[in-house]
Amino acid sequence: MEQAKLDQLCVNTIRMVAVEGVEKANSGHPGMPMGDAPMAYVLWDRFLKHNPGNPRWPNRDRFVLSAGHGSMLLYSLLHLTGYPLRLDDLKQFRQWESPTAGHPEYCPEHGIEMTTGPLGQGFATGVCMAMAEAYLASYFNRPGFDLVDHCTYAIVSDGDLMEGISSEAASMAGHLGLGKMIYLYSANRISIEGSTDIAFTEDVGKRFEAYHWHVQHVEGNNLEEIDAALRAAREETKKPSLIIARTHIGDGSPNKHDTAGVHGAPLGPDELKLTKENLGWPLTPSFYIPEEALSHLRRAKAKGEKAEADWNALLKDYEKKHPDLYARWEQLQTGELSAGWEDAVPRFTPEDGPIATRSASGKVLNAIAERFPFLVGGSADLAPSNNTFLNGLGEFQRGEPARNIHFGVREHAMGAVLNGMALSGLTPYGGTFLIFSDYMKPSIRLAALMEQHVIYVFTHDSIGLGEDGPTHQPVEQLAGLRSMPNLTVIRPADANETAEAWKTALTHRDGPVALILTRQKLPVLDRTRYAPAAEAQRGGYILSDEPGGNPELILLATGSEVEIALAAAETLRAEKRRVRVVALPSWELFEKQSDAYREEVLPSSVKARLAVEAASSFGWYRFVGLEGKVVGLDRFGASAPGKVVMEKLGFSAENVVVRAKTLLT
Repeated sequence: MEQAKLDQLCVNTIRMVAVEGVEKANSGHPGMPMGDAPMAYVLWDRFLKHNPGNPRWPNRDRFVLSAGHGSMLLYSLLHLTGYPLRLDDLKQFRQWESPTAGHPEYCPEHGIEMTTGPLGQGFATGVCMAMAEAYLASYFNRPGFDLVDHCTYAIVSDGDLMEGISSEAASMAGHLGLGKMIYLYSANRISIEGSTDIAFTEDVGKRFEAYHWHVQHVEGNNLEEIDAALRAAREETKKPSLIIARTHIGDGSPNKHDTAGVHGAPLGPDELKLTKENLGWPLTPSFYIPEEALSHLRRAKAKGEKAEADWNALLKDYEKKHPDLYARWEQLQTGELSAGWEDAVPRFTPEDGPIATRSASGKVLNAIAERFPFLVGGSADLAPSNNTFLNGLGEFQRGEPARNIHFGVREHAMGAVLNGMALSGLTPYGGTFLIFSDYMKPSIRLAALMEQHVIYVFTHDSIGLGEDGPTHQPVEQLAGLRSMPNLTVIRPADANETAEAWKTALTHRDGPVALILTRQKLPVLDRTRYAPAAEAQRGGYILSDEPGGNPELILLATGSEVEIALAAAETLRAEKRRVRVVALPSWELFEKQSDAYREEVLPSSVKARLAVEAASSFGWYRFVGLEGKVVGLDRFGASAPGKVVMEKLGFSAENVVVRAKTLLT
């Protein structure tokens, strides 16, 4: 078959498999796959370096479908090029327990690089995949051994570029000059409400040129224009590339192309028939795949196998030439931690004096940095406050990948960047004030959804930060973060609990971890009087108890309020009251303990329970019960010195004693 006709046959095959999937589900978004099939075909057939037989090949190019609503485009490409995604899976699009969900869900076994759907997230996460490639290349590559050498591609939409996170990430990518990042922008000029002219009329090309991107314009149906643009983008090594393709949503549909009606609804039987006739496609069977197209697209398997085999040969030579670096490479692939790394974690004593948990965190981070070469991160322009800078380990700048990243005042993009690094095998961390976690919540949610190993360093954790006032004092943030599935939240009570929190964060593999840390100094608890800090890894533990362990009252607390609970307990004990103090730094870790352990810490027979936390009381009643009480914060804070704000709003040992006595009468 003539090449041009074969190319068009492949494009229409991708289109129609996607359309049939949406039609069978009677749900989905056919318009975007129909319009974007030509440029997706050129990218996957002529440029994308991948091996469908081994979707986890480390040196594969990354492809992100940021416009995740067009998921059937990705599923069609994966099936047609030979990934282990069956045609039967495509026929179960959007059905219960099907791998072909309504929006792509991270599944490396099937070739799905990340979960997308919330617009802009894929755009921003792809930026960090390119950053991770640059860092790993600088770490591992040696003359004659380009062990890490791959590109990051994405298809992005009008909606992606309207979202603020894309602007944050695009600015960062241009600043860093990420030349191995190539995005195809499907400018179909249609959104759910109609033409994008009603809300989006800027000159996108000029905007991205101002961000220091390499920008090209192509016709979305012209395969050779797309090919030439991709080649030019590959040759541009000092700037990220944006290829603006004028595409047509629903391309091939006689009545629905270039209309909002084809964005998020099936074509319907009549229009499907007309579309097939328009494209010269057989009316039956459904999910028809021409043998010529399948054979051509399945060449990706042989090409991928050869590319990986060549790379494996390079890796063998690399092992002989650079055995130490090869050992590090293996460590990166397996995720194993360096032997004896825990010995580097500092220990604190009361004689060290009071120390803010943010400061203790910074000491731990720098102490362990040498043992963790793939621990990378930074802060959203708050490193001096978050204590997140790795001393002496360089700063990631244009052409100079390093472990300290300056995210700028871009919290949301930072969250997505951390996701991209985790998806690339690194262990990333990012710092900001707890109040600003709200700006990055969608990215945190995706990290949790994908169960990625991301560490958040959230400081200035309560009204105790003082004079900056209620705009900067978190109240509801802890409750919101705790409500998120797969996210582990840890609020340590002192420096040693902070060290234990970092141990947990570095070894936890079932999702992201958020460390909640103070601005104000806290005393280092005397562990000769209280339980060992290592117990904090269980999420909750008996910090101080009555001899014989027979309490009539349990005080529960986290973070800076633990010292208040301990002081209140001393007062109550002086009055012959039997008091237990339970530190509960992580609800999630505590809930994972055995029923017997949780009953031991919080015996159901003790109904008098009082929780103390300078945050919303929402959620605490799961631990104190309906007969218990909470000294919490169900209002916004105030601007004044931290100690004054704490006392005025009830966070003092004296008030805790008063509230406790109401439970003991």
